Amino acid sequence: MKKHIPNFITSLNLFCGCLSVSFAFRGVQYLEVASYLILLAALFDFFDGFAARLLKVESIIGKDLDSLADNISFGFAPAAILFVWLKYCLGTFSPEMQSGILSLLPYLAFVVTIFAAVRLAKFNHDERQKTEFRGLATPANALFVGFIHFASDKFPIVTNFLVVIALALVFALLQVSDIPMFSFKMKSLKFKENYLQYSFLIVSILLFIFFQFGAMPLIILVYILFSFTKYLFKI
Repeated sequence: MKKHIPNFITSLNLFCGCLSVSFAFRGVQYLEVASYLILLAALFDFFDGFAARLLKVESIIGKDLDSLADNISFGFAPAAILFVWLKYCLGTFSPEMQSGILSLLPYLAFVVTIFAAVRLAKFNHDERQKTEFRGLATPANALFVGFIHFASDKFPIVTNFLVVIALALVFALLQVSDIPMFSFKMKSLKFKENYLQYSFLIVSILLFIFFQFGAMPLIILVYILFSFTKYLFKI
């Protein structure tokens, strides 16, 4: 029975992703619930791999199932949230502009899903990503895109239709970039060997204290900044 436990946890990840999509398409008033479900999916995504290693039942099928689940939970679900949010932001324009070519732009949100699928396919066959990531991980991108609406109270710029589209496209491209980004696959818990990870956690906690769930996009931005710094200065 134990060999099925990781796949069961992965299935819970997938279920949360499906529920997130369902709530997102109900309308902007349900986006918070949709985002919380992405966060719950991310927790299941962490624990399925942890369980597989702990029980020593890692398998190719498990890896493939994980990627399929991730593309729903961290590809399609955040894109659905983004699509609904863009439709909401579009409402700030005049009725004439809303009915023109701009009315088609929210569909660009699903580029996030496409690039997530490409990244997941690459990740499964890229041996360089055992200890670090190449490009932005799909869960990280999902936490940025899927929680961007939370930040609108503190940062009104994320209600700007064109700004949100630009950010989404840049982050979609980051998923398939070859930029090294640090991971939390630590060989020990010593601060000296993992100071970057611990520093990031401290900053993330402080941001969350001040901005609650609106901090999620900021936390991902800090993660990218820390990764760029590590890459540029070889630290």
